[in-house]
Amino acid sequence: MHVAAQIIFILLLSAAGAGIYLSIRRIRKNILLGRDEDRSDNKVARIKNMLLMALGQKKMFKKPLPAILHFFVYAGFLIVNIEMLEIAIDGIFGTHRIFAPYLGSFYPIIINVFEFLALTVIIACAVFLVRRNILHVRRLSGTEMTKWPLLDANLILGMEILLMIAFLKMNAMDQVLQDMGNQHYTATGSFFLSSLLKGFYTSYSEGFLLVAERACWWFHIIGVMFFANYVFYNSKHLHIFMAFINTYYAKLTPAGKLTNMPEVTKEVKLMLNLPVEETAADAAPGRFGAKDVKDLTWKNLLDAYSCTECGRCTQQCPANITGKKLSPRKIMMDTRDRLEEVGKNIKQHGADYDDGKALLGDYISQEELLACTTCNACVEACPVTIDPVSIIMQLRRFKLMEESQAPASWNSMLSNIENNMAPWKFSPADRFNWADKLKS
Repeated sequence: MHVAAQIIFILLLSAAGAGIYLSIRRIRKNILLGRDEDRSDNKVARIKNMLLMALGQKKMFKKPLPAILHFFVYAGFLIVNIEMLEIAIDGIFGTHRIFAPYLGSFYPIIINVFEFLALTVIIACAVFLVRRNILHVRRLSGTEMTKWPLLDANLILGMEILLMIAFLKMNAMDQVLQDMGNQHYTATGSFFLSSLLKGFYTSYSEGFLLVAERACWWFHIIGVMFFANYVFYNSKHLHIFMAFINTYYAKLTPAGKLTNMPEVTKEVKLMLNLPVEETAADAAPGRFGAKDVKDLTWKNLLDAYSCTECGRCTQQCPANITGKKLSPRKIMMDTRDRLEEVGKNIKQHGADYDDGKALLGDYISQEELLACTTCNACVEACPVTIDPVSIIMQLRRFKLMEESQAPASWNSMLSNIENNMAPWKFSPADRFNWADKLKS
């Protein structure tokens, strides 16, 4: 029986590993569909940014209550699953708590920490479920938060609660079986929370507890395997892993500094008789701005996969607050959805396949783009340093520079800048006429 269980475990572990690998490969291929962009500078600053934002969750603590709850979920889930190493070894070799004899009295201390964190995960996830489904916190709703995003969040929270409950029940029954002197259950010392819970199981027979404890053990390990594959395959909780990568490659220059197209900058310098550095990359661009996801940079696409859908960006957006259609969260979700669609099309039909759709128009409307004030409030609010403004500006460029579509007021302003070197419709020679009145 033990050999059969080991074989089943190895097969399940291999299948889970293969599923995660295939998902990671798919995501990497999709991200690399974007244009190249150099983010390899200043490694020290990037590592510092990653540690502060992803590991330290610096921006989350602008809202203390959800930040503390999120920290417990985040730390609890990651740290508790360190125990997966022991579970994996036990599953492969048919052992039980293989680290206990080697760690001695330190082992129950570690498990006690794990159990405390498991309890905080259960409490925090329960609070998050109440906030989403009963209190209906405003930033967690919106036109883009359709049935799937809402269901996805609830599924993840529910799975985390069930996994932590299985972990605590498994430990509690393990303690009872140790007290019964079962040879397979290594004596580990007392676990605080398990000791409180084991009173519920002392009246059951040893045979029942053996089956129930193993059931919880299998539920926990299979649940974690399923959870990991689900997250990597199709869940916004991919940010658990992507946050580290995204914050490392985050923009280090001031958020308000817009990125100009080198080709346009060169032409402007030539018009002004300024020196221009000739490079091999001076060929004419294939497209001004961006129409679809392939026109965006790989960092823009990485941002899309890193989105947590927390709604902090939309909550802070002045355009959204005043009732306009723009939602920075929707911009990121639309970009991710379109990228997944393009990736599937390439896989099924080849790299040159055109489905007749585009990010601009089919997913994101011109009305949304024009509502953006480029204030970067969304960038400042994002806990993982996502930059929706960069995507918006590139889509805008396409509308203006490729399709020559802009509001009449914009066209008037641009014409004035071109002819008068100012947004106003008067000659540069008359620019200081207002000062003449000061002399009288």
